[in-house]
Amino acid sequence: MYTSFFGLAEPPFAITPDPRYLFLSDRHAEALAHLLYGVTHSGGFVQLTGEVGTGKTTVVRSLLAQVPDNADVALILNPRVSPLELVQGICDELRLPITEPARNSIKQLVDVLNDYLLARHALGRRVVVIIDEAQQLSPEVLEQVRLLTNLETATTKLLQVILIGQPELRELLARTDLRQLAQRVTGRYHLEPLTREETVAYVRHRLKVAGAISPLFSPAALHEVHRLARGTPRLINVLCDRALLAAYTQEENRVTPALVRVAASEVHGRRVMPAWAAWAGAAAAVVAVAVLGTALWMAWRAPAANAGPSGAAAASASVTSAGSASMASATPADTSTTIVSADAESAAALQGVAAVLAAHAAETGTETAIARLFERWNLRYDSLQGAPCPQASAAGLECATVNGSWSQLLQLRRPAVLALADPAGNAHQVLLVQVNGEQARLALGTGNAGIAVRTGDLLQHWQGQALLLWRPAFQPVRSLSYGMRGSEVRSLAELLQQARGGHTRDPLGDQYDGELQRAVKAFQQRHRLVVDGIAGVRTQMVLDAVADTRDVPLLTSQEAR
Repeated sequence: MYTSFFGLAEPPFAITPDPRYLFLSDRHAEALAHLLYGVTHSGGFVQLTGEVGTGKTTVVRSLLAQVPDNADVALILNPRVSPLELVQGICDELRLPITEPARNSIKQLVDVLNDYLLARHALGRRVVVIIDEAQQLSPEVLEQVRLLTNLETATTKLLQVILIGQPELRELLARTDLRQLAQRVTGRYHLEPLTREETVAYVRHRLKVAGAISPLFSPAALHEVHRLARGTPRLINVLCDRALLAAYTQEENRVTPALVRVAASEVHGRRVMPAWAAWAGAAAAVVAVAVLGTALWMAWRAPAANAGPSGAAAASASVTSAGSASMASATPADTSTTIVSADAESAAALQGVAAVLAAHAAETGTETAIARLFERWNLRYDSLQGAPCPQASAAGLECATVNGSWSQLLQLRRPAVLALADPAGNAHQVLLVQVNGEQARLALGTGNAGIAVRTGDLLQHWQGQALLLWRPAFQPVRSLSYGMRGSEVRSLAELLQQARGGHTRDPLGDQYDGELQRAVKAFQQRHRLVVDGIAGVRTQMVLDAVADTRDVPLLTSQEAR
């Protein structure tokens, strides 16, 4: 569904095994080396375990592709069998000629198998039995497998057995009644999940094989994939596939951490929160205790000799001030001088977004943020006159929302009201007025010049929603496509001309012809939009953002462009 949107030749995260997508991490390569050594040199048993989805099947398939030419392999995929059925299955995999009466006798089957093993040994060949999902084997079947390894010459074991299973296999082989088998395990390896670096390399590898020519996941999104999938390749595939689908449905060209969490919520059937949400409640409790303790300590320090009316009032005022710090630590008069110098700005940036939200909690309401947004467009927002978007429309502007895509927000280049959450989970609305690389500036309260914060820190608190204003070339806004004509089409052509520096056909017509359609497609291609030749609302918004911007507020400064 999303492959053409992202320019992919095929879905990159199918959970079915495909040799072209083989990615061997250091752990997988080491596990494979253990198995290959067992096939070529060892006798008895080799054991490979790992959690569900860690890539055991991938390792087995890699082993089968690299089995030496002098080895014959019997692969048992269904371990829930009886001892007789297991031996039957091994003989069938090795294509041994078994008479019908012999098929119902373990002794006769083992005799035929022993003759085959001796013949292959005489030819210098090895015989290997690989049993997948071995944790499902019953103790009786495991005992039968052990007895098969008794088939030997005076110097060599004739049968090599490789057991592949989940961690429960280790517990099974640790049983007292299976100690004889456990003593014959000559090689053990437990496959661990991918590290964060390996997860990033794994995702990028699969995208490259599928034909991706640019990064489709932001670095932060890849870290979120690793956190939520815990390095398990199968879960990584599922999450990345759903995240790409979510990005496609929202017409986002790059997957963000918010979209990864949306995908994880769908996969797990519950809401998945950012990493900081798990400890936010505990952190808030610690802060509350610290504030209360400070208040009590300050009250206790008041000298007993000054316990008169003025002293009592001072002590009371001290407690009240400390106790109310968590509600609002500054009045509007205080915030107007928050940023008065480079040193103050640097100090605010060092506090981090959580500290800024705590210090300005009274100034992060919706109406305040929207009023600040309107001020950037030289408009006055009056909450008594109704919702903000109709007021903006009356002034020739349109509201637009962004969900989950920081890159789209930057692409639109307009100041935006962001929905943030503090560590305690409280909602805040702040106006983002500037982004210059790793630094972002927030406008808080009336008369505040802005507070500089780290962009990465801001993204940790952003809930993925933003509201911004833009000026359409015509109202009401609607999509334009091939064959249409009128003043709206002419306005579209003029914007394209401005976006291209004034170099286009002259004079401009009012018909959406093939030339204009090609120009729209070229613009969409250049700005990573859906290349369909239709000037939809998203295309018009980006076009407005990169065309004539002399009389509109920009999210980034002219120098930063």
